[in-house]
Amino acid sequence: MTAILEMRGVSKSFAGVQALRDVNFTVEAGQIHALVGENGAGKSTLMKVLSGVYPHGDYEGSIIFDGEERRFRDINDSEALGIIIIHQELALIPLMSIAENIFLSHPPSSLGVIDRDTVYRRTKELLAQVGLTEMPDTLVTDLGVGKQQLVEIAKALSKRVRLLILDEPTASLNENDSAALLERLLAFRAQGIASILISHKLSEVARVADRITVLRDGRTVDSIDCRAETVEEDRIIRSMVNRDLAHRFPQRTATIGTPVFTVKDWTVHHPLHRDRRVIKGVDFEVRRGEVVGIAGLMGAGRTEFAMSLFGRAWGERISGRVWLDGREVHLSSVAAAIDAGLAYVTEDRKELGLILDADVRKNITLASLGRVARQGVIDDMSELRVANDYRNRMRIRCSDVYQETGQLSGGNQQKVVLSKWLMTDPKVLFLDEPTRGIDVGAKYEIYCIINELAEAGKGVVMISSEMPELLGVCDRILVMNDGAFVGEFSAAEATQERIMRAIMRNKEMDKKVLQGELQP
Repeated sequence: MTAILEMRGVSKSFAGVQALRDVNFTVEAGQIHALVGENGAGKSTLMKVLSGVYPHGDYEGSIIFDGEERRFRDINDSEALGIIIIHQELALIPLMSIAENIFLSHPPSSLGVIDRDTVYRRTKELLAQVGLTEMPDTLVTDLGVGKQQLVEIAKALSKRVRLLILDEPTASLNENDSAALLERLLAFRAQGIASILISHKLSEVARVADRITVLRDGRTVDSIDCRAETVEEDRIIRSMVNRDLAHRFPQRTATIGTPVFTVKDWTVHHPLHRDRRVIKGVDFEVRRGEVVGIAGLMGAGRTEFAMSLFGRAWGERISGRVWLDGREVHLSSVAAAIDAGLAYVTEDRKELGLILDADVRKNITLASLGRVARQGVIDDMSELRVANDYRNRMRIRCSDVYQETGQLSGGNQQKVVLSKWLMTDPKVLFLDEPTRGIDVGAKYEIYCIINELAEAGKGVVMISSEMPELLGVCDRILVMNDGAFVGEFSAAEATQERIMRAIMRNKEMDKKVLQGELQP
């Protein structure tokens, strides 16, 4: 096949840190080419070079597209040739319609006036191409994350895409939405559209990719032709981390003690629709040294449950009782929750977990300023010592603790968030999707941290959409559906099939209630 893209000898550095080192990367026409590697390996940097975010002259090497060398000054230059990048954080405006989002930058017009009929008709055609049946005037805020991803792809198609770059497109999606998105990529391949897929989900990569390129420390270290070779996840992992992971999950012998955190009859109503119960009289318990997993589909209420417990950070008309260390506590605010010994690592580290334009040092100490202050004034040297200590303990890869947190890779940002909450010395730590969007090597390190917390007698609660992760890390798994726990399994008896059966059995019961076949 003919190469649509060649990147030759690409190198890029930031303030003395070499992000890319003589990288060669080729994509054939109509090919799905997966780009994998640990966080910080250089994947996103390479794609920013390709798309013009880093303009010509800001890097070494050359870009050949359609047989000609290209020197992109900005992203508009690359988009004009049909190179479209969709970032992990979607660039949609929630309170605008699908049609308005798709044609915001390039609306069809006549004599300077937007042709709304053409916008509507073209939007319907584009939505049909990506498998959506919504009307063009539907607000983006009324769509789920999976459908919003498809709207982004429809927007790319409206720009006559020839090379589609997707950065972690399924990181926030459930299994059904992920499968639908991957099917779209296969359909585009049949239409001759080439795709570059950046993903940490190796099973998805192996399923759809024609070729897999592995980056490590800014270098190309392996390239696999999936049509000619058997794709082995172990080989990809070895190339990514430069070591064998004999076990995907670290071993731990659990020593589980007395209850450290108990919740009785916890009920939470929706903050906008105050008559709607989101969490429905839940009882919950975590013991010392125990890792408890919470499984469930998107919308089951897992995040709402955790946030409502963490100082009532979500919800209205909250009722129920909470005990920590056998003493009843009233978690009326986030500050009260932290003081009581609760910590919550949010699922959205960029929006809710970090101040991206603040340095690593400030983010680590943010929730524990009293520990680095004297008489209400922050002691800079004490703050620096603490930040460096956590940088070393958590193996955070940064130039120094004064580096801006937004410049770090996803895995290292997650370690900064964990450091922030570990510094509060919590008794119970809630982890909401703690490994979302990070690579297999960083995941392993976070699993080790979870084990260390449990061995230290902490109670750990892990909310995760990845079943193998729950099965590999947790001592006990609770299944949530529609704001209530509908199943409980010990580590010994838990399987993916049993967990999904518990979820689907209760969804079927909900359906029958709605149809009037059962009493609620």
